[in-house]
This record gives sequence, structure tokens and C-alpha cells, in this order.
Amino acid sequence: MPTSENDSPLYREIAEDVRAAIASGRLSHGDRVPGENDLMKQYGVARATARQALSVLINEGIVVAIRGSGVYVRTFRPLRRHGPRRLSRELWGAGRAIWQADAADGSFETDSVEVATAPAPAYVARALGLDDEAPVVRRHRRYRLAQRPMQLATSYLPAELARATAIAESDTGPGGIYARLAEQGRAPAHFTEEIRVRMPTPDESDALALERGTPVLDVLRTALTAEHTPVEFNEMTLDGSAYVLQYDFDA
Repeated sequence: MPTSENDSPLYREIAEDVRAAIASGRLSHGDRVPGENDLMKQYGVARATARQALSVLINEGIVVAIRGSGVYVRTFRPLRRHGPRRLSRELWGAGRAIWQADAADGSFETDSVEVATAPAPAYVARALGLDDEAPVVRRHRRYRLAQRPMQLATSYLPAELARATAIAESDTGPGGIYARLAEQGRAPAHFTEEIRVRMPTPDESDALALERGTPVLDVLRTALTAEHTPVEFNEMTLDGSAYVLQYDFDA
């Protein structure tokens, strides 16, 4: 119910007060947020209003509700994903996986890998400059940090480049896909990335163990050779609450 004709609904004002307490540090990671009863007493509102205020914060991903316990400030600090650094040839050329740049302590890991040859979806064929339904090797992975699912990634490579190489195996060897492409004289020299924000599908919510109201980041990357020939299209879905994306540019 609005506090006046021109004011925001009262539940939004309550949510803003709690949000400000978190931003200022008065409530920090892991602290219990005032519950419905506390908010009812503090603001003199009905239970439905207090519940709606908490729902706003839960849907924003700022807090998480634990059944039978309460509502808490999220405890996970986002992982910084540095775009240029993780794609540097110095990294994969030295035999390191590019995702190791995100967590140098080695706690970032792949917990499932699915590899298959299949016809390219239309959007993948366009990105790779292939005919519709041309064969591609599809590599699907899920990554975790400290046992928490963080991202899903599906790479598509022209079958003629990947078939009968380690790219078509679960373990691609030191340096991963890009090192294997370099061995064929097809090393990536340019990358393009597009980033979109959306709500997850039910399957993505399950695979990433997402809390209600958590968005995902779609990162679509194309890797190209020095001649600008596309050699990989990678479709990544990231837990939107788990990442900070960093890109550095010269003026």
C-alpha cells in the first residue's frame, strides 16, 4: 500500500532500508536479515507487506532464504572474470587452461564434460561460416568453484579441425582447445564476445543450483585466426550473482 499518493509502496521503502544496511556494511555477508516479525514491529506493517519487502531482496539476489532458518545476506563473493587476461596466448600457450585465470588457487574445476559430433545449429553455422547443419564437434562442460556450480559452457568447432584430435576427447591436454588448434596452425588470434543478461531456464537453474530470482549472463565468444577465420564458437551461461566481468581498454 502506498504511504501517500506520490510515494513508493511501503514494501519498497523497507526493502531499500535493508539494501542500504547491506551496502553500508551494517549487515555483511552471512548476517541474518530482519525477518517478517522484526519488520512488522519496526515499521508497523502487516505481514504481507514485510513478506513483500523480503521478496524484493530475494528476487534481486541480494539475500537468500534458508528454509526453517531465516533470510541471510549472500555469503559468496563474486569471481572476477578478466576477459583479455584469460584469453591471452601467454596463458594457454604455456599449457594452462583459460579458466585457471579466473581462480589462480586452482579451486576452479570442471566437473562434467560431454563431447559429441552433431549437425551445427543454424546460429552456430553462421558464427563459424559453415553450411547449415555442417558437422561440428560439440563440447559441453560445467565448471565449479569450491563445489559451487558457476557456469555452463558449450564449444562448437568445425569437425574437420577437431575430429581425430584431442579436441574430440574429454581431456584436451595442456593448454586446452586453443593449444591444440595452434598445433594445426590455426591458433586463435582474435576474439569477439557478446554479453546478454536474462532469466535462466528451469534446466539451467537446476544445473547451476540458482536461487530464485537469480539472472544468468550469456557470453557468446567467437575465436578467429590471424586471417579472421572462425575456429570456435563458445556459448557460456554464467551465474549472474557469481561474477564480475572486467574488460580493460586503451583510450
